Amino acid sequence: MNTTVSEATALASAIRACLRVTDGALALVCPPFPSLAAVAGALEGSGIGVGAQNVHSDSSGAFTGEVSAQMLSGICTHVIVGHSERRSLFGESDEFINQKARAVLDAGLTPILCVGERLEDRDAGRAEQVVESQLKKGLAGLESALRSPLGNNMGSAIVAYEPVWAIGTGRAATPETAQEVMAHIRGVLADIIGARAGSKVPLLYGGSVTPSNIEGFIAQQDINGALVGGASLDAEPFCQIVELASRRA
Repeated sequence: MNTTVSEATALASAIRACLRVTDGALALVCPPFPSLAAVAGALEGSGIGVGAQNVHSDSSGAFTGEVSAQMLSGICTHVIVGHSERRSLFGESDEFINQKARAVLDAGLTPILCVGERLEDRDAGRAEQVVESQLKKGLAGLESALRSPLGNNMGSAIVAYEPVWAIGTGRAATPETAQEVMAHIRGVLADIIGARAGSKVPLLYGGSVTPSNIEGFIAQQDINGALVGGASLDAEPFCQIVELASRRA
């Protein structure tokens, strides 16, 4: 929940000016709802995509203040679902997140499903168990859609691993720690939709990503990119992160 419409448009324009997207890589910005159309216009023709930060599971109805996937269709291509802040601050359950992912796919958009453990889960040795449960529940009933490839040989969804204890704290997980969980996620995806389809689902790391640590994460076998938080509010470090991460493409 940052930037006014004019601030978001200026930031998008600054990102457009400094970022050169590598062939085969995907660069995406996800502004707040009021700025979506303006940011999409500012980035039109740049090769930089636009996504939404949230969505409601229903297509329409008496849900004052909510936004449906149908409303987003034509404005953006991706939607974040299950972000840790939606889970912790707004009490969103795995079942509700699954309904959102289903609505996003039904609208022809790509869900970015966020999963991740809290500090108490990691300290108790439950990190992989928690992430696996979130992943399976979040993708339940969507196996057929997830096996349908998108362009660039990519799957129909993106999974972002965001260890909650590393978000907004300046305490990033080590690349090796993140890779352990990412490898587990890749294995769970193989169990759900098969090894071939599971290998095509891009996996992103999110949690205090900066230009100084992105190369360590992107060098890991099962980390394909990053879900950037605070660093995305400044064009220069964001462009640096994207360009460094794009070398993996």
